Amino acid sequence: MVTTDRPRVGVLALQGDVREHLRVLTDLGADATTVRRPEELATVDGLVLPGGESSVIDKLSRAFGMREPIREAIAGGLPVYGTCAGLILLADRITDGIEGQQTFGGLDVTVRRNAFGSQVDSFEVDLDVPVLDDPPVHAVFIRAPLVEEAGDGVERLASLDDGRIVAVRHGALLGTAFHPEVTGEHRFHALFLDMVRERVR
Repeated sequence: MVTTDRPRVGVLALQGDVREHLRVLTDLGADATTVRRPEELATVDGLVLPGGESSVIDKLSRAFGMREPIREAIAGGLPVYGTCAGLILLADRITDGIEGQQTFGGLDVTVRRNAFGSQVDSFEVDLDVPVLDDPPVHAVFIRAPLVEEAGDGVERLASLDDGRIVAVRHGALLGTAFHPEVTGEHRFHALFLDMVRERVR
């Protein structure tokens, strides 16, 4: 039986930095597990879409029969947190996807893939995230996307100094353009677990 103290949270394990998310979620007290098949998705209270290559995860999700179950779960209110590639997969719209690239959707945003350039253009910055209080979040951007437009109902959680949006929340969906799981920053995952526990209640 699932309890609100130890919710069962899956990490989509088709490609990307799966282990890092599992470690953070476990450290925060969740029952963290990998998800590769629809029957595994059906057992979790929340889902993390990890960083990686969004076009590859998209193709593998279709090959594994996961795309429609995830879309249906999102439509049904399943809390989902996407980091970097995961944010792209949550977006309703992509401005520069590869030919035929699809997303799971659900998040009313337009996202640009690789908005900051290639791997060599990766950078780190401290972000003010009022919903997480102090101190600032040390964020790592690796071939990161960017939220170019956000719908009226989307909460803008963090922006760069020039105003470009890099973290959002809308209902049960949370997305960051960066990788908190690789810097020891656990507060976004903790926020997500609060969202999961709220749904379990």
